[in-house]
Amino acid sequence: MRKVVGIASLVVLAVAMLGLVTAQNKTPYVGLITKTESNPFFVKMKEGAQKEAQKLGAKFISAAGKTDGDNAGQVAAIENMVAAGVNTILITPSDAKAIIPAIKKAQAAGVQVIALDSPTDPASAVDALFATNNYQAGVLIGKYAAAAMKGKKPVIATLDLFPGHPVGAQRHNGFLAGFGLKSLGPESNELAKPAEVVCMADTFGDRAKGQTAMENCLQKNPNINLVYTINEPAAAGAYQALKAAGKEKDVIIVSVDGGCEGVRNVDRGIIAATSQQYPLRMAAMGVQAAVEYAKTGKKASGYVDTGVELIAKTAVPGVASKDVKYGLANCWGQ
Repeated sequence: MRKVVGIASLVVLAVAMLGLVTAQNKTPYVGLITKTESNPFFVKMKEGAQKEAQKLGAKFISAAGKTDGDNAGQVAAIENMVAAGVNTILITPSDAKAIIPAIKKAQAAGVQVIALDSPTDPASAVDALFATNNYQAGVLIGKYAAAAMKGKKPVIATLDLFPGHPVGAQRHNGFLAGFGLKSLGPESNELAKPAEVVCMADTFGDRAKGQTAMENCLQKNPNINLVYTINEPAAAGAYQALKAAGKEKDVIIVSVDGGCEGVRNVDRGIIAATSQQYPLRMAAMGVQAAVEYAKTGKKASGYVDTGVELIAKTAVPGVASKDVKYGLANCWGQ
């Protein structure tokens, strides 16, 4: 009996070693799935991933949802990539919860799955997350806004992403916390609404929807003097609505992302300050982890903060920031 058990153990060990050797000998093959192909942030992420894959000798394919929130499109992309034989999938999940069954199927097939920019819910559903600390990004613009208001009573509109998305919640709640208002922690996917927030509206990060949202908020309360936006396209839309109402000089707008057009809008005075994140860094790190897995069988794990900097044309006391020159040197998009 001991002999039989010993042989069985050797067989198990041999199979395990064979699996490791197979993983080590695989040609790195990386798939990137973004939320959309139109958002400059994801365009730059794709460019960064392609460049790093070429540099490291990895095969590369990409796909995207039709719109932000297109979970079905991302599920189909995962299935297609697994069938194509990728070793690693890098994904910016549109629906943090609904995408998880597809991720688990990919992992069961031996594929490493790494989230970029946006976490899943729960975050542990993927092997690793390489992303901006979105809560901290919100905190930075909240602190800036509080200093810029110079003690004036805030009447706030928040132009958010859409309900339940971790990135939207973290930026929103971080902004409120940074301003010093009652908020929720970084683990919550709910949106805090202290009394100072008189209007909340979803924009899906879209400029036109941002303009409509701001128009509706002004109808609800014409005394709004501070606007938080989920990203810079939404901020540009909000500014258009404020300008049409003759209120653009009376309202402070703060945002998140750090795209080139967004930084130029900081320079123009359209946006007072924005928190800049770095999609090229996320993409490069994801591809590097994919190559490591293909060559050694070692998966990435945990959360890696890819950095965030506050960009402002006019610095305020007590809040560290970088100037527009730095922002333009490190921005993405056109």
